[in-house]
Amino acid sequence: MTSKGETLNDASNMTLEKPTQPTTKINQNNDDGNHNGGSTCRPGGRYRLLIEFAHKHLDFHRPELHSVLGMHGITLDNNDSDAEHNDNGNTIGCKVEELPNEGQFIGDSTKSCIRTMPRRPFLILSFPLSAIGTKFRLDEEEDRLNIHNQSKEDAAKKKSTSTTATNDNNNNQLPTIASILSRCTLVRSVVELWGIGTTIENCANDAKSLFMSSSSSSTSATTQNTKAEREIILTRNSQPNQSWKMTVHTLGCRYTRDEQNEMRRKFAFLEFPGPVKMDHPTNEYIIIREIELDQMGSPVYPRHGLNKEIIPDNDARPPLAVYFGRILGGARNWRGGKMEPYSLKKRAYLGPTSMDSELSLIMTNLAQVKRSSFCFDPFVGTGSILLTCALRGAHCFGTDIDIRVLRGRGSDENIISNFRQYGLPRPDLVRSDNAIYTRHYRKHEPLYDAIVTDPPYGIRAGARKSGSKLDDPRPVLEEHRYDHIAQTRPYAVSDVMSDLLDVAARTLVLGGRLCYVIPSMTDFDVQTDLPRHECLKLVHVCYQPLQLELGRRIVAMEKVAEYDDSRRDEYLSNVWVNGPESADKVAKIRERLMEAAKKKPGYEEKAAARKQKRKATKEAKKRAKREATAASTTDRTGGDVEMKDQP
Repeated sequence: MTSKGETLNDASNMTLEKPTQPTTKINQNNDDGNHNGGSTCRPGGRYRLLIEFAHKHLDFHRPELHSVLGMHGITLDNNDSDAEHNDNGNTIGCKVEELPNEGQFIGDSTKSCIRTMPRRPFLILSFPLSAIGTKFRLDEEEDRLNIHNQSKEDAAKKKSTSTTATNDNNNNQLPTIASILSRCTLVRSVVELWGIGTTIENCANDAKSLFMSSSSSSTSATTQNTKAEREIILTRNSQPNQSWKMTVHTLGCRYTRDEQNEMRRKFAFLEFPGPVKMDHPTNEYIIIREIELDQMGSPVYPRHGLNKEIIPDNDARPPLAVYFGRILGGARNWRGGKMEPYSLKKRAYLGPTSMDSELSLIMTNLAQVKRSSFCFDPFVGTGSILLTCALRGAHCFGTDIDIRVLRGRGSDENIISNFRQYGLPRPDLVRSDNAIYTRHYRKHEPLYDAIVTDPPYGIRAGARKSGSKLDDPRPVLEEHRYDHIAQTRPYAVSDVMSDLLDVAARTLVLGGRLCYVIPSMTDFDVQTDLPRHECLKLVHVCYQPLQLELGRRIVAMEKVAEYDDSRRDEYLSNVWVNGPESADKVAKIRERLMEAAKKKPGYEEKAAARKQKRKATKEAKKRAKREATAASTTDRTGGDVEMKDQP
């Protein structure tokens, strides 16, 4: 009988047999250092975490993580620099360590199918130990352990000294590293990394080196085990009242119960003092066997075939990497059910262009929206993006030129009802035109902490701006101006983007962020075709494919300079690097999609079939309407009415 390695919930699967070889007991007597959660750890060691991402939106993984860590004064650093602080000393650098077999090619080297492996859903972060106690705590269990082992007076004293650094410039307690990373929409789990290797034996040896009593550093090529690092782990896993269990995660491959237990026996040298508990243990340890995955997250070389028989060649392939450590945050899968309550299917009010909740939450992270931020959406539509800003604790303000969208379909089906559905504060909504923002609002001083929006780009919904199609429109009488709704005309997508960047440069505070969506086709070049502004620095660009030719990019920009009103015309003229050529790539997306579709074989036949289907549907609706009218007439007269099909 086989079972999935990532769903181990019965006690027989979790039993770790007593080892016959010498063991390494997890207790504080193994080391003679101080054991207070790493607060007195000597500098030089590193605290390592393994981040597991959901295997979707692969281009968004690092930008979202970078933005979330940046909100807490932690910067991602991909080089080997030893610098921990920046020039002003307010941020701490976090290194991204290389994964085993990084950049490996997959496929048969004797054939043309060899290709670079798709992006892997794992990332190793290495923090300086100075970050513990200054930027974050380890996890919530630390407080419980301290209070359990010390008197109330000692615990209170220690708590006051460990929280001298504050979060967001207030007196609140430092956040835990688990709570910081749990804000990332695409993070599936976080593991305190104890061992890593290309085989399970190498991983077990690497983990074993953490508990060597010798003060010499490990000879492992992938980690440096110092006394300070051992202190952190020993302190957090040495209590006899801590229950535990060990899970095996094999990324979609099936292993029998005996095979999984054999993997666990490699770590039998760890003699945890507490009892084994299958449901809600204090500590959950995990063995992760990473293999090659395709773009959809399925194994490239599945262990079993369609007949559920083992494929010998695939089974013999070594793993890409094996990881071992302790799961943080008390949950194996942080994403489990987290998105479901905010699904568009559950919303009271929707439109054809409502942004899905997952991508909206990612955008709020890229824009670094946090509690008490003032957020603005100039193309609010049905308010799907503004709602996720409110979920982050922000004050929300939205505008749209279409008064019908703002009013909704009734008292229980509008933007306000969506906010009411989730118990969120009511947003401020105004009918206005972003093309003439400076005429709507008297003050143009920096006001917003973040602008998060999905502008209309003319594929499913065209953009509109104030104005008449007539050369000489009739003036509005003075007595009608108080409730007059201006006429609108088409609004070129290139102008939409230009005006959006201009408004953002005017109204964002220094350091504030603009996050928006821009459509793009395969010939789109980020360096030359993306709109720019002298006051805004490009921070992140993430690509989401939608069709073979079409995709969209989520762009995050940060305000780095104050806006000069006297240079407005210069700003607008420099938005597009290549001028009209770059602007047309965005402005004519719909036309280019139609041209590309017409070049495909069988387009004329498919177009004719669709036209015929639309015609038949229209006729069916007319027939149903006539039948309903005839039936109502019969009910009123009490007689029969002859039905006749009319052309």
